[in-house]
Amino acid sequence: MTREIRVQGTVADGYEAVRDEFTAVLAGEEPHYAGQLSAYVKGREVVDLWAGPDTDSDTLYGVYSSTKGAAHLVVALLVQDGVLDLDREVAHYWPEFAAEGKGAVTLRELLAHRAGVVGADAGFSPDELADDRAIAARLATQRPFWRPGAAFGYHALSIGALTGEVVFRTTGRTLPEVYEERVRAPFGLDFFLGLPEKHEGRFHSVLPMTPTPEQQELIEAQPTGPHTLASIAFNRNAAHPTDLEALPNSRSVRAKGPASAGGVASARGLAGMYAAAATGIGGREALLRPETLAAFGQVQSIGYDLVARAHKAYAVGFQATSEAWYPFLGAGSVGHSGAGGSQAFADPRASLAYGYTRRRFAFPGGPAPENARLTRVVHEAALATG
Repeated sequence: MTREIRVQGTVADGYEAVRDEFTAVLAGEEPHYAGQLSAYVKGREVVDLWAGPDTDSDTLYGVYSSTKGAAHLVVALLVQDGVLDLDREVAHYWPEFAAEGKGAVTLRELLAHRAGVVGADAGFSPDELADDRAIAARLATQRPFWRPGAAFGYHALSIGALTGEVVFRTTGRTLPEVYEERVRAPFGLDFFLGLPEKHEGRFHSVLPMTPTPEQQELIEAQPTGPHTLASIAFNRNAAHPTDLEALPNSRSVRAKGPASAGGVASARGLAGMYAAAATGIGGREALLRPETLAAFGQVQSIGYDLVARAHKAYAVGFQATSEAWYPFLGAGSVGHSGAGGSQAFADPRASLAYGYTRRRFAFPGGPAPENARLTRVVHEAALATG
């Protein structure tokens, strides 16, 4: 018997096709699906949809690496302010980082995943993994896993700690503190780097992936040795290997908000942050000037990613969304996906900001496959109504 799909929420005139596509997507999902979809165009929320048991637009999920978008919006603001210079050496701000041949690594190279500091030889403990400053202290003396600048590879659990230490050394404040003051609080965003206890009741724990037999075969065919670059980058080489699916379910991770993957958000919070950055919302001006957004949207690394062992594309701190995932988006689109299935980005040329979350960890990690369908129909509606 076909189950009833109940999509809740609202869409603006001209976005009815988005509701239809979200409904069609859910028809192929398991009965326990829960997730959210949001979009802003020219600073106005035009899509606010959700589905699933005990779910509404205010429900919060772990968004994994979509957190990196918030982290590097902070860096972009500090570059815009003249506090940071993308082409200065990281060691200029953080002298200890120069150890083991890293002295020439620039902030731009670090943000483009070119530094080679994807993890630590012995891995991190669970307590360290929740604490960006502890990670940074370990990585300052870590030898790079390739010659910096010679290649690139995804700094999955380290990039937020590394850039966060640069932020701390220049401002005296942690990256989550700067984010709270300059981004989240002024716009009232439901996207937290450090979830206050009072919001814990809104958080829904991540549910584990339920792969098909064919998908399970693909998972088991991946190299899993503890000393591969991927295992080091995802902390599977530690004495207590990281269970990525369970990472946001740790209250310590949620409370401290490590800037690589510890963020907690709703889809509205994800889309709202990119709208705040690119177009402004609620009558407030955009956080980033057009020239700053364009500079951070330029592709820095594209091709074979040594960690992912696949084609990837990175801008400055963000994923180059039109090159990495959705070629129909405008040039210079910036965003970041999360391993559990979340996706968020801004397409400045369409004045579009997009956010998507889901509760159950999606195969194969990264943005859930349904994002390809949903982003296309949202983008088409934005262009048609713009």
